[in-house]
Amino acid sequence: MLGRRECGILLHLTSLPSPFGIGDLGPWAYRFTDFLAAGRQKYWQILPLNPTDPTHNDSPYSSISAFACNPLLISPDLLVQDRFLLPADLEGMPEFPPERVAYPAVHALKRKLLETAYERFQKEKNRRDFFSFCEEESFWLDDFALFQTLKHSRKGEIWSDWPAPLRDRQPEALQAAGSEFAEAGEREKFYQYLFFNQWRALRRYAQERGIQIIGDIPIYIDYDSADVWVHPDLFKLNDRKKPEVVAGVPPDYFSETGQRWGNPIYRWEVMKESGYAWWLKRMDRNLRLLDWVRIDHFRGLVAFWEIPAEKETAVEGRWVAAPAIDFITQVVQKFPQCPVIAEDLGIITPDVQEVMKHFGFPGMKVLLFAFGQDLPTNPYIPHNLPRKCIAYTGTHDNNTIRGWFQGETSPEDRKRIFRYLGREVTPEELPREFIRLLMRSAADTIVLPMQDLLNLGAEARMNQPATRKGNWEWRLNPEMLTLEVFKELGDMTEIFGRAL
Repeated sequence: MLGRRECGILLHLTSLPSPFGIGDLGPWAYRFTDFLAAGRQKYWQILPLNPTDPTHNDSPYSSISAFACNPLLISPDLLVQDRFLLPADLEGMPEFPPERVAYPAVHALKRKLLETAYERFQKEKNRRDFFSFCEEESFWLDDFALFQTLKHSRKGEIWSDWPAPLRDRQPEALQAAGSEFAEAGEREKFYQYLFFNQWRALRRYAQERGIQIIGDIPIYIDYDSADVWVHPDLFKLNDRKKPEVVAGVPPDYFSETGQRWGNPIYRWEVMKESGYAWWLKRMDRNLRLLDWVRIDHFRGLVAFWEIPAEKETAVEGRWVAAPAIDFITQVVQKFPQCPVIAEDLGIITPDVQEVMKHFGFPGMKVLLFAFGQDLPTNPYIPHNLPRKCIAYTGTHDNNTIRGWFQGETSPEDRKRIFRYLGREVTPEELPREFIRLLMRSAADTIVLPMQDLLNLGAEARMNQPATRKGNWEWRLNPEMLTLEVFKELGDMTEIFGRAL
C-alpha cells in the first residue's frame, strides 16, 4: 500500500445490488470485483463484517460479537449453487425497494432461507468440513452460538438481566443450556460456516484479480454482546455487571454535544496481564479475513473519551490515557507486517501522531475537510498531503461530494473551492474535479466512495453521525454500475500513475 501510487473504491457489501433486499456475497460481489479490475483498482474497502441488529438500526459499528460475521450477507444464490437451497425455495420472493435496504423485511427473509438451508444441511451425511470449521474457530464460536441461542430463547433480553447462573456463566448452567439448545447452537455455527465459505471464495476471486480488501475494526464492542458476557473482567463494569462509564467522543464537527456511543470501556490494566490476549485474537481473526484493517477511532487506543454511564450526552466526559505503545508493540510482534490503517480523524493530539509515526501506520486525509478559512495550510488540501497516507474524497460518515456542496457549504466555502480549482464549476462537475485533485496528489493511496464516482447527491449518503434513522440503507442501482464508468476511472488511474 505504501511506497507506490495506488487507488481503490469504498463500497460496503450491503450496498450491492441483489434481488434479496440487501447486497451480499453472491453474483454482484463477483461482478463488482470484475469492475474494479477493469478500472485498474487495487483496493476494495468495506465496512465491518460483524453481525448487525435492529436494536442498533443495523449499524455495522454496533455488534453482538467482535468475531462473528453477518448472516444477512450470505447469498441465497450461492446457497442454491451449493445445494443448501433449491430453486423453488427462492420462488415468490417479496419485492424490495432497489434504492434502500428495508432491514425488517430483509431480516425476516434471510432468517427463513437460512433456516431452510440448515434443515437441508442436517440431512447431510458428510459434515466433516463443518466440524473442522467449528473446531478451528471454537475459541469464539462456541460462546457466540450459546449467547445467540440464549438471547433468542429469552426474547432479546440483555445478558446482565438473565438469571444469575447464566449471567455469571456458572459451568453447570452453561452445560445445561448447551444441552437444552444444542440444535439451535449448531444452527448459529452453521450460519457462520456458510458466511466463511462464501467469503473465502470471494476473497480468493479478488486476489486472483489483484484486488486487496480493506476491512474495518470498530474499536469498541457493544455491551450486550457475547464478548462482554464472556469477558466481563475486561470491561469497566460495576458489581451488577453494568457499565460504570461508556465510550464516545467530545463535541466536534459532527455534533455540538459530542457523541455518546454507550459502549463499555476496556480495563486496559487487566488486558495487559494476559498480554492483550483478547485483542490479539481479534486482530488474528480479522487478518485471516482481510488484507488490510482500518482501526476505527484509532485515537482511542492512545487516549479515550470516558463518559459517566448516567450522563445522557458526551459533554461531561474526560480523556483517559491507554497503554498504546505497549499494546501495539504486542500486536506488531505477533503480526510483523501489521497491515493497519489508523482512522485519525477528529480531535487528534500530538501523542496520537507520535504513536502512528512510531509504528508506521498511515492515517486518513479527507478532502471535504480541506476548504475552510485555513485552506493554504490545511492538512487535508491536496498540495499538503504527504505520500504516506490514505486520501479520501469522503468517508461513510460524510455526505457525498455533491450533497456536501449543495447542502453544507457556505458562499465563502464555494468561493475558496472555485479559487482552488481555478474556475467555477457546477454541482454536477464537482465530484469529477475532486477525484482528479486526489488522483494527482502526492498521496500514495486514494480511496473513492462509490457514490462520488457515480456523482450522486445527498440521497446516497451512507451514514450521518449522531442520528439513528435512515443510515446504512443506501443501495447501488445496478443500471449505474456500467463498464463505461470503470473505463473512465481506469483512464484516470493510469494517467496519474496509479494503475495496477
